Amino acid sequence: MTGIMIVLFGIAGLCFGWFVYSKFIAEKIFRLDPNFRTPAHEFNDGTDFVPTNKYVLWGHHFTSVAGAAPIVGPAIAVYWGWVPALLWVVFGTIFFAGVHDMGALWASTRNKGKSIGALSENVIGKRTRALFLIVIFLLLLMVNAVFGVIIAQGFVATPGSVFPAWMAIVVALVIGQLLRRNFSLALLTVVGVVVLYISIWMGTFIEWQLPESFLGLTATANWIVILFIYAAIASMLPVWMLLQPRDFINGMQLIVGLALLYGAVILFMPDITAPAFNTQTAPGTPSIFPLLFITIACGAISGFHGIVASGTSSKQLDKETDARFVGYLGAIGEGSLALITIVIVCSIAYAVSPEQWHVLYNQFGSGGAQAFVTGGAVLVNSAWGLSQEFAQVLLATMIALFAGTTMDSGVRLQRYIIQEWGDIYGISLFKSGLVATLVAVAACLLLAFGAGGSSGTGGMIIWPLFGATNQILASLTLLVITVMLIKMGRPSYYTMIPMIFVLITSFLGGMIQLLAFYNAGNYLLVALDFIVLVVSVLVMLEAASVVSKLKKDQAAAKSEA
Repeated sequence: MTGIMIVLFGIAGLCFGWFVYSKFIAEKIFRLDPNFRTPAHEFNDGTDFVPTNKYVLWGHHFTSVAGAAPIVGPAIAVYWGWVPALLWVVFGTIFFAGVHDMGALWASTRNKGKSIGALSENVIGKRTRALFLIVIFLLLLMVNAVFGVIIAQGFVATPGSVFPAWMAIVVALVIGQLLRRNFSLALLTVVGVVVLYISIWMGTFIEWQLPESFLGLTATANWIVILFIYAAIASMLPVWMLLQPRDFINGMQLIVGLALLYGAVILFMPDITAPAFNTQTAPGTPSIFPLLFITIACGAISGFHGIVASGTSSKQLDKETDARFVGYLGAIGEGSLALITIVIVCSIAYAVSPEQWHVLYNQFGSGGAQAFVTGGAVLVNSAWGLSQEFAQVLLATMIALFAGTTMDSGVRLQRYIIQEWGDIYGISLFKSGLVATLVAVAACLLLAFGAGGSSGTGGMIIWPLFGATNQILASLTLLVITVMLIKMGRPSYYTMIPMIFVLITSFLGGMIQLLAFYNAGNYLLVALDFIVLVVSVLVMLEAASVVSKLKKDQAAAKSEA
């Protein structure tokens, strides 16, 4: 079995999703209207609400939702075998992620750009909004705290990625200013990508490292502090100044990176050394069902996407019909990244024989981002002749840029939630953007250093909750979209079926984790997991009550007619 066969299967499925299924959902279910006045035009304030070219917005949305998860999740999940991982990535992208992401964009756009949490109040009920925001805030806290650790550790492990990662910010600031002066987007894209890749090449010679210890903190901890200072500033800048151009240029950089990796598979045709179904799992390995469906989140379906779609992307949508391009195609971009990750970590690029693969993947949790960087560098070197050192810096920079853009958006979204709490509970101080940003960053740093000590890795303590919490949020987002469709008298099965499946798998996964946390004596995780599970049940009960009443009213109206 060669990697090219996996790629062909995956690309064929994703093409069906884009050209056939997404068009059907956009035209027949969501009925996207090119003449609908979007919130970006209605509330244009030049800061958060800004009508944006769909290609630039796709770059923002894609790189904001991608992070490191579509690499890490599949790279771990292949431990059960590459076939189940492949099927979930391909079919999850087509029928789950694309519909979820486009649906969240559409729902928010139709409701003045409200976040999915605020939108739930209109669609389901007032109590639902408060419950939703608890889950969303916890998820953002996990993502921001942990991605800060991932980037910091990457900077320490691969110092060559530091220069290009910060150079990308300079490039983005310049592009943002030039776009406001109506410079050609195509020209800026080419120049920006070329400059970014030159900086990656320079990173093989320029290695920026922090002292091993400074002010009582390790190099990793100091990078975490620096990253959150940057994220706080970036989250308060107008989206056109940094967020949009940075995400766009990162998206273009990823397209080039994916072209290198997919082209390498075609040229090198690596054999698959991992088993299709792994029958040699270590004792204590968790069951593939339901854990597969929460281990691979981004790259199949992810609740975090709904937060970004309704939190920032919907405020920049120029035309409602752009929701298909930005939302569904953004999901396909993630699926394609997850797909190539499966090929890399399951092929001779990473392990030259089945025996070596089993040595490297000796337990659940093996692999991860480092397997992608190591295997990808070998693949690029073998096919294109580029040095492995350059390839490693390239892939490490790719991960750092993705995680960084996710942090930018994540802190901005946390600020929105704190401001929403200010509105809900009448706390005028929280309505301030500056105060809300400082509270958001303080919460992340408190978790990082309060739970992790001087290492700053405290976010890792609650990271095991991410998978189940993220997928529960995805099911709740699909629930809101489904109720909207029912209220509008439109077919709802296309969102209801994915919603039920994701809810069942994520809830079971959460229950399994709850028991594991309890047996391990991790009572903080027990409490947080319990809160997430209870909140999800309460939201579902609220929604069931609304749908039941709606069905009765519709039946009564028909009988009277």
